[in-house]
Amino acid sequence: MKEIRNEINLLLEKSYAIRINNLNESINLTNKALGLCNENKIDDLKARSLTQLSLYYMITGKNEIAYNLSLKSIKLFEKLGDEKGIADAKYNIAGFYYKTNNFQMGVVYLIDALIVYKNLNDYHNISKCEKSLATVYDFTGDVQKAIQSLKNAVKAAKKVKELNLESNAYNNLSGIYIKKNKIQEATNYILKSIEIKQKTKDVRGLGFAIYGRGKVYFAQKKYTEAIADFNEAIAIHSEMGEKLGLVMAYTKLAKLYFEINDIEMSKKNARDGLDITNTFNISMIKIKLLHLFYTIYKTENNIDKTLEYLEYYVKEKESVLNAQNIKTIENYDFLVKMRAMQKEAQFQQEKAIILAKSNKAEEAARIRQEFLSTMSHEIRTPLNAITTITTLLNENTKPEDSILLDSLKFSSNHLMQIVNNILDYTKLDLGKMSLDLKLSNLKSLLENFWNANNFQAKEKGIKFKLKIDNELHDYYYYDETKMSQILGNLVNNSLKFTDVGSIKLEVKVVNQSYNYDTLLFKISDTGIGIEKENIDKVFESFSQVRTGTTRKKDGTGLGLSITKKLIELHGSTINIQSKLESGSLFFFELKLKKSKNTEENKQVNFENNINGLKVLLVEDNAINAMIALKLLSRWGIVTDHAKDGLEATNKSQNIKYDYILMDIHMPVLDGYQAAKNIRTLPNMNQETPIFGLTADIAAKENEQFNFYFTDFLMKPLEIEKLKVALCSL
Repeated sequence: MKEIRNEINLLLEKSYAIRINNLNESINLTNKALGLCNENKIDDLKARSLTQLSLYYMITGKNEIAYNLSLKSIKLFEKLGDEKGIADAKYNIAGFYYKTNNFQMGVVYLIDALIVYKNLNDYHNISKCEKSLATVYDFTGDVQKAIQSLKNAVKAAKKVKELNLESNAYNNLSGIYIKKNKIQEATNYILKSIEIKQKTKDVRGLGFAIYGRGKVYFAQKKYTEAIADFNEAIAIHSEMGEKLGLVMAYTKLAKLYFEINDIEMSKKNARDGLDITNTFNISMIKIKLLHLFYTIYKTENNIDKTLEYLEYYVKEKESVLNAQNIKTIENYDFLVKMRAMQKEAQFQQEKAIILAKSNKAEEAARIRQEFLSTMSHEIRTPLNAITTITTLLNENTKPEDSILLDSLKFSSNHLMQIVNNILDYTKLDLGKMSLDLKLSNLKSLLENFWNANNFQAKEKGIKFKLKIDNELHDYYYYDETKMSQILGNLVNNSLKFTDVGSIKLEVKVVNQSYNYDTLLFKISDTGIGIEKENIDKVFESFSQVRTGTTRKKDGTGLGLSITKKLIELHGSTINIQSKLESGSLFFFELKLKKSKNTEENKQVNFENNINGLKVLLVEDNAINAMIALKLLSRWGIVTDHAKDGLEATNKSQNIKYDYILMDIHMPVLDGYQAAKNIRTLPNMNQETPIFGLTADIAAKENEQFNFYFTDFLMKPLEIEKLKVALCSL
């Protein structure tokens, strides 16, 4: 047995050593080792073989195979009580997640692995983990954290004299400094990286480093040199079977050709890249390529293709969110089990484990909260452009384009609903959700809600009925956003499961007092219904009840769970009556304060004349700024634009504005600090209303700065809400 173990170890060591220049042989050797492990029932080396094989398959773009191999190795390592082995497998799984755009799960696995490596002083793997974390931070826009993680990676690599790991970190640092427009620093780092790769003869790594040098040349507008480097990287990655590196090079080459106005070559390289992303599910690059095609066709003024690829882009974002949800659900129990299992040891070991778990929980909670905030911003910002452009285009659209625009609007609204459900579920689960009660016209909301959903009902060939009690007041104090979300989730659920007949929304006054009305809301349908034993399950998180006569419907499985929690937030409960093949009825009561004050109602309806107002728009995103400027100009508003918080601070010193519309996440100086400067430093706008325009759901919760703002308006902006805000003061 000892000889066999030695043979297996030699096979695994050789396969890992040659992975940098002969990946196919690495796979063959590891499969041979795995076969010997199975024949001789050697579980510890089998688990190690599965982990290494997972790594090699991930490099070649076979992500699903790699993911499943890592899960198998984790189960074996758990049985063996091998924490280091578990961490190695988790590192591979993290790579699967962040390469397919599920950054949150990627960060969770990386943090778990990193804590183990730090406890073991395993600097080789600490360096790898820090570099991977930097990739996630960079992609989600947290540049400073990305740089710090890469510097940590270099420091760890130097401790164990791992030149290739050091070189990999230099390559990534170069890319970040290009984005910061610090070209000399970027050049220095990439030349270091290439020098090391040539010295160690790491062919695959050299392909990435040459690609990195091409990016530097691209930034310097040395297009000939950049094209040569990108093509050399493509040749190396093709030979090595490195799919991620290959598609990255194609994407950058396509962008370069677009910049020099060689549209055909841009399309060719983008198409080559898109074919690879479709085959190997490299969604984080696929999204970039779809956006590039959208930009190309927009430049060519090809309206049909522009809308087509914009819709592809929206759908891909939506599919990524759904895929993330499903993977999270599938592995939730497994994750809980993994984290609950702890190896029994001596008192000091147990104490160390408990301390490590405590640190991990705090760090993971902090990272998840930061991640939620960042991804909220990253997803909502492009959605702001999509929804606003769609609204503006609808005003002057050709009849033949209206179907495409309606489809695009529906898809973007559907994506927004998925985003809201995921983010709101997290906030509700953490107990960070509260009601924002304002005086609003409930009848108007119900009628607008019916208009917005009637189109989808007509498309399915069913009727959507609205019945409002004559006793219902016009104005109540309620949270308009959450009311819309409750009704939206329930009506969308009915639309999803009703193919024949009708849906009905009924609102009835069931109890009246001087100050309050108790309203009964009923949403009924003639859909497929729910089996009696499944009725209680529909409000469970991630639940998608299916029966023997129905197929599984699309969705996150969060809508009804969130609805139940939102109604409970109002101090009420939701009930359901349903019969299989006959339909369902959802009903709940809300006690709302009503307004009898005529002056209050007039104030709600009153719109000041905003024509001629002077507004400072602070927005770093060029597309969103262009859209907002066009929108405000249509209302006769004179607008100054500042591209960051520092420029806004300077402009506010010498010009008096009627309003300031302030983005939050910006380079140079963010919106929080800019608002503080305007409120506290000598200038002409210390009393000027400042509205935070943000895609970050956590913006209102920043207690250090939120009192500097008059209010916050969430992106994607609802045009009428923006107008009401400007008219309200």
